[in-house]
Amino acid sequence: MSSVQFPQKLSLGIFPTPVQYLENLSKILNIHLSIKRDDMTGVALGGNKVRKLEYLLYDAKQKGAEIVFTTGGAQSNHAMLTAACANKIGLTPILILKKKGVTDRKGNQLLESLMGTDVRFMDINSYDDIYEEMDRVGKASGKPYYKIPCGGSNALGTIGYVECVKEMRDQGYTFDRIICAEGSGGTMAGLALGAKLFMPSCRVTGMMVDTDPFDEITVRLMKEAAGILKADIEISRSDFDLIDMCGPGYAIPSQEGNAAVALMAEKEGLFLDPVYTGKAFAGVIKLANEGAFKKDEKVLFLHSGGAGGLFALDM
Repeated sequence: MSSVQFPQKLSLGIFPTPVQYLENLSKILNIHLSIKRDDMTGVALGGNKVRKLEYLLYDAKQKGAEIVFTTGGAQSNHAMLTAACANKIGLTPILILKKKGVTDRKGNQLLESLMGTDVRFMDINSYDDIYEEMDRVGKASGKPYYKIPCGGSNALGTIGYVECVKEMRDQGYTFDRIICAEGSGGTMAGLALGAKLFMPSCRVTGMMVDTDPFDEITVRLMKEAAGILKADIEISRSDFDLIDMCGPGYAIPSQEGNAAVALMAEKEGLFLDPVYTGKAFAGVIKLANEGAFKKDEKVLFLHSGGAGGLFALDM
């Protein structure tokens, strides 16, 4: 679609990432299953946030920021990657995280420590309070600062995954279904909008690993991102599917998710995580066992990274 106008961005990651056919799991699940290796985006341990941060940190630089704030849970992959990417381009990252999850020097907390990151915890439930704290700390510093929301999931960050679908098309791939973890909304919204623009016969399914109102969040982000892209396209809730795979709760491993992590590791030598991709892949297994896929349906699973979580949580 020549009418789509992508905004400017930084070059932080290594793209395009590979697409691999999962031969063993395709036989086991009796489906045609491939994986998009966004665990190989090239910064830190890789992951989906690098695509978003190329746009978000370009915006931060253009606005003259010296400090970049972001947030998430204690083991947030997004927060760790924001620190890594900000450091690469000479910005100072400050992470103000919910005191939720493993705060010990394990997993992503270990990686942030190795990068010398300023990490602060707030024992609260509301992100609004954290964004207010960012303003307080930023103003007190006397330096220009930039706030990135949880997961990088705003309209600008969402565009990273619109571009991902275009990348797969340009790699010569077409899929009937793309499946991803739905954790903060931006990746799923980008894939769903990207499919409408660049792979219109493809259906996108989000495996929800949290309890937010993702039907509303996804539509809103799709519409806002389409506005930035100047894409004249109708968007509605019917454009994507959502399946609840949260299990016992956000960032709490599920039995199904852990089994999915083990199956992917044993059969394909690839490592998922217990918070996002493990639960999402458990959703793929569930659909396959229910016979939800058509006989010749070509299915793509997005590996959105998160390896740090394997080394923080008890499974």
